[in-house]
Amino acid sequence: MTKKERYKKVLDWFAANAESAETELHYQNNYQLLTAVILSAQCTDKRVNMVTPALFEAFPTPEVMAVSTPEAVFEYIKSCSYPNNKAKNLVGMAKKLISDFGGEVPTDIDSLLTIPGVGRKTANVMLAVAFDKPAMPVDTHVFRVANRIGLTDNSKTPRETERELVKYIPAALLSKAHHWLILHGRYICVARRPKCEICGLSQWCKYYKKNRRLTDTKHHTSL
Repeated sequence: MTKKERYKKVLDWFAANAESAETELHYQNNYQLLTAVILSAQCTDKRVNMVTPALFEAFPTPEVMAVSTPEAVFEYIKSCSYPNNKAKNLVGMAKKLISDFGGEVPTDIDSLLTIPGVGRKTANVMLAVAFDKPAMPVDTHVFRVANRIGLTDNSKTPRETERELVKYIPAALLSKAHHWLILHGRYICVARRPKCEICGLSQWCKYYKKNRRLTDTKHHTSL
């Protein structure tokens, strides 16, 4: 099977079985989404969704967040990972939105990358989710799933994975494909014990075929 054929099979399967995939973060506007995505770094969406209601009530706009302090923000997000750094970044993010972008979240990646707490993955999430632009955010789930299935050739970095996925996935599908891959990695193709027995992609998956061969070999050897 060629790589192009594998991509088509995988994308067709997702389109038929996971059409409604979308972010699991709760938000009502782009400022809230950016805040939630910054908080989600190395933290579960479930945990972020637990802290953001009170956070958004206390800091409903960038203007309010910008005149606050990291210490005040910390009290609302201390159950998230790395709360000290994230509190500083959230206040810095709000100040940057006010000083440089009129209080609005910018819509291009270069501007997004100037905001405290925003790396390439976060910037791509904003492009894909907030602005429905062709972008492929690569987190640990996307990185793992793409390599296991064989959509990438043992990419060593998220940037390598992003380049290859963008090359083969049609631009109109990129933002949706991001959700397909991340949710598949979160619930099926999990890190330690992937649920291959219930995975609809196993027939095209390099990881599954490799491990099935190893199992068959061990079985025959023991006979």
